[in-house]
This record gives sequence, C-alpha cells and structure tokens, in this order.
Amino acid sequence: MYVMNREIKNNVNFDLSDIENDKEYLECVAELLNNKVVLSMHNYIQHGSTSTLDHCITVSYISYKLAKKFNLDARSTARAGLLHDLFLYDWHKVEHSKPLFEKHGFTHPQIALTNACKYFNLNEIEKDIIAKHMWPLTLRHVPKYKESIIVTMVDKYCSTKETFEPLVYRLKQRKYLSNKKYSN
Repeated sequence: MYVMNREIKNNVNFDLSDIENDKEYLECVAELLNNKVVLSMHNYIQHGSTSTLDHCITVSYISYKLAKKFNLDARSTARAGLLHDLFLYDWHKVEHSKPLFEKHGFTHPQIALTNACKYFNLNEIEKDIIAKHMWPLTLRHVPKYKESIIVTMVDKYCSTKETFEPLVYRLKQRKYLSNKKYSN
C-alpha cells in the first residue's frame, strides 16, 4: 500500500495523521491504492512539489471525512476523490501551445473520468464527482450531487494550499534572512 508523503500530511489543516489507521476509509479505497495505474500518479507533479497521488489522497480523505460528517455517500466520495485527477500525464509540459479551452484545467476531468472508467466500475455519484470537479471553471459542468460539491471545494482548498504554501515559506525565509542581515 502507498504511504503518503509525511510532509503533505502535516501541511494540511485537517487532521490527516490518522489516515493510515482509518480502517473504514482504507476499505473504501483499498482496491484503488493497490492498483498500479493509480499508484503511477506518484510520477507526476500536481501543484508545487506535491505529486498527483498525494494531492488525490489528501482530497479523498478530507472529502471522505466531510461526507461522513454530513451523512452522505462517504465511500463514493473517497473513491472519486482519489480518482478525480487520474489523467496520467505531466500537464506542465503540454500547456503552453494549446488554445484556452483545450488546456488542462478544462480537459482533464473528462480524461480522468475516461481513465477511471477504463480501470474501475464507477457509480453515478463517482462519475459526477470526477467529471465536474473543476466547476466553476468548467461552467457547463455543474455538480449534481452534494458529494460532488464537497470534492470540488476540497480540491480547490488543497490545490491552493499546495501551490501557495511553498511560496509563502520562501517569502518568509527571504524576509527572515534579510532581517538577520541588517540586525548584525
């Protein structure tokens, strides 16, 4: 079974420290976390220095916890959260020459859904979550289920945090170093 990068677990304000001991969650996603295709997401960077797999595990677990709290379909939420970015390519290398609506942000939900359906049996909630997780960017693809809204919002939260935390850290380091330079 894949072990999540500890740095990622500790950087999210939700408690992810128990993820490896949460038997109910692990039962929901065991089939996925033991699949070579899903594990290959570790080979791609998603945001900052976070792998796509670590990003998806974080989104999956936080979404799962929220779905449980609101008495929704936590299993479907966990599974689709883990598969929502199963696009299997380095999007950073192919973006520059594409027209706007062919860029990764607009197209990867459908690619992820196609890949997920190729390898797993998905229910309607799981399909909706994967296909619509980029809303509101993908205006016409409005989430149909509450579980889809949860994954969509958690994905935005995690993406923002993964993208900006390293930048904030570097800025704080730079400020600390510049203050230290003048204080001697």
